[in-house]
Amino acid sequence: MSRFRNILLWFALLLVLGSGLGVYHLLKPGSGDTIMPVSHKKNHLAGQKSPYLLQHVDNPVDWYPWGEEAFEKARREDKPIFLSIGYSTCHWCHVMEEESFEDPEVAALLNDAFVNIKVDREERPDIDEVYMTVCQMLTGSGGWPLTIIMTPDKKPFFAATYIPKHSRFGRPGLMELVPRIKQMWQTDREKLLQSAEEISHYLQKAVVVEEGGRLDEGVLKAAYQSLAQTYDARYGGFGQQPKFPSPHNLLFLLRYWHRSHEPRALEMVTHTLEQMRLGGVYDHIGFGFHRYATDARWLVPHFEKMLYDQAMLALAYLEAYQATGRDLFGRTAREIFTYVLRDMTDPRGGFYSAEDADSEGEEGKFYLWTVEEIRHLLPEKDARRVIRLFNLSPEGNFLQEAGGKKTGANILHLTASPATLAGQEGMSEAEFNQWWRRIREVLFQAREKRVHPLKDDKILTDWNGLMIAALARGARILNDSTYLAAARKAADFVLQQLQDKDHRLRHRFRDGEAAIPGYLNDYAYFIWGLIELYQTAFEPHYLAQAVALTEQTLAHFWDKEQGGFFQSPDDGEALLVRKKEVYDGAIPSGNSVMVNNLLRLSRLTGRSEWEEKAQQVVSSFAGTVKRTPAGYTYLLTALDFAFGPSHEVVIVGNPQSEDTRTLLAGLFKPYLPRKVVLFKPEPDRNEQLEALVPFLKGMTALQGKATAYVCQNFQCQLPTTRLADMYRQLGVKADQIHLE
Repeated sequence: MSRFRNILLWFALLLVLGSGLGVYHLLKPGSGDTIMPVSHKKNHLAGQKSPYLLQHVDNPVDWYPWGEEAFEKARREDKPIFLSIGYSTCHWCHVMEEESFEDPEVAALLNDAFVNIKVDREERPDIDEVYMTVCQMLTGSGGWPLTIIMTPDKKPFFAATYIPKHSRFGRPGLMELVPRIKQMWQTDREKLLQSAEEISHYLQKAVVVEEGGRLDEGVLKAAYQSLAQTYDARYGGFGQQPKFPSPHNLLFLLRYWHRSHEPRALEMVTHTLEQMRLGGVYDHIGFGFHRYATDARWLVPHFEKMLYDQAMLALAYLEAYQATGRDLFGRTAREIFTYVLRDMTDPRGGFYSAEDADSEGEEGKFYLWTVEEIRHLLPEKDARRVIRLFNLSPEGNFLQEAGGKKTGANILHLTASPATLAGQEGMSEAEFNQWWRRIREVLFQAREKRVHPLKDDKILTDWNGLMIAALARGARILNDSTYLAAARKAADFVLQQLQDKDHRLRHRFRDGEAAIPGYLNDYAYFIWGLIELYQTAFEPHYLAQAVALTEQTLAHFWDKEQGGFFQSPDDGEALLVRKKEVYDGAIPSGNSVMVNNLLRLSRLTGRSEWEEKAQQVVSSFAGTVKRTPAGYTYLLTALDFAFGPSHEVVIVGNPQSEDTRTLLAGLFKPYLPRKVVLFKPEPDRNEQLEALVPFLKGMTALQGKATAYVCQNFQCQLPTTRLADMYRQLGVKADQIHLE
């Protein structure tokens, strides 16, 4: 459906619902309908595992979880459904709950007019994706909380995001909207049902993938040029405000730079990463990144912290560190891991999902500082330096959300790199870093005494896969076994707790329960993590698990008619549509990740049919990608690999010997994004590895020395025992090796 028809349809819906405030006024409770306030009791969310649903268990709104009980009640009582979708760390979800869902007056209206359903978008991304598409189709935008009103057979006829209690500034309020919809359901239902049918019809058309085709290397240049046009040369990042990290854009630009030698592509990456690291979007005291910046300068964040942001940003900083050798980037990756392993790791090994933006009812309160606090905690000289370097002021640099007034609260941020600041302070960079480590620890311990934001402690398979990938790559680039141990423990947790005997994954683990059949992202991201883990630990059972899960993904998610992968499995719950997604939004799409996985596993195992599957995925989405290539940058990283030149490297040797460690460590120093690595131990055979990778059988260590076999574009070169020869075969020059 065209954008013009979207607007017309939405305008027609507004007219159908009577958006004029005069109409709402006539239908307020008290002008004919008498709604009695609800008595306070727990609703039907008790016993759920989702932290988001449990936040609403004491609401006077009679919430139900998504399920047949709620839909049967709606059919029996002849009521429409009020569907509210959000997540536990969503700031505006908290606002709408406090303003409306905790209010007995609003609850009475909702309970009288609707059957009310709460959905955690992180538990049920399939539901969220369908109805978010509806919201974007009707309104041109989306977000959370997502509000959908629909028939008992799940067909929507109204969509919005945050809705206030009362109408204001042209935004309809629940107190006026709900009675109007109730009246129409009772007296003019045919119009609502007709709208629901039209929306469902257009939804079916909206999810149809455009005609396929082929993509060549020109699409990489087109994506680069598009990103360059929106790049903010002053502050880094893309666009103005709000500013999202979008690390997959940076991963693509690094590969484009590596391919084209275009210096501006690298400058866009390094400047963006530096500006984010210096800004308030980074937690200078506790480490890790906040969700996004509300301004162009990366100063004022939306303070929630998401696991997937930590994983993707760690990957971006690691690759930039590999490509440039800049210590700031390597240190930032280490600090992200410090935060995740300290605050976001379950004792059993899995990683928690998120931390809230709010504490004590205020966004950001946990993270903000006054000048008086700094002076109270630190000696005078140190306090003055912190206030100066981190740009604190008595009036504050953080504006109160209601009213926009300065309150004396400050977001710590830097305006120059630590090396520059050290020079300004008459210190060496090492002296400056040592000073800041001491000061940061004092501030961190003081902050630990504050009321912490809520932690969403559910463990999601897909987001854990991302963090496993980041930690595994961090272990080999930073040469830190701590990260490998954490990645291995998390992978083992998922394999033991979130995988059944048929190699099918579950999506969520919390409070001892694994539940919800896995979605495409669960398989794609976890396979990614296993591939990275194998190429760090070289334990064949991780590669075997990646192969088995890929087979499951092809069996249950593959579109046999048009190619590509559906978001939900073939035996999952039937919704209005079964979506396929390739757009790389906040995180890469499952299809983009699976193309990367299929290409790498094909090269690692010799299964050429998987490279053909990867080609089919790309072909099925080619029309969409050609139109706006910058929206599919993680898919383009897979194309960069496919276009080559790519390398398959096999190291054969004794895992305990120094020469083996030298060759393996040497592989991880230069930035070589288009390679896969296998390790064959000798003298002992590994039958599982040889069964997975039959072509390894003929490869042996020359004269008992660790030996590298380098293949490029399916052509293998002579084996070598010398690191310098291996680099020559890989096309690595001395000035490309930045890491010690």
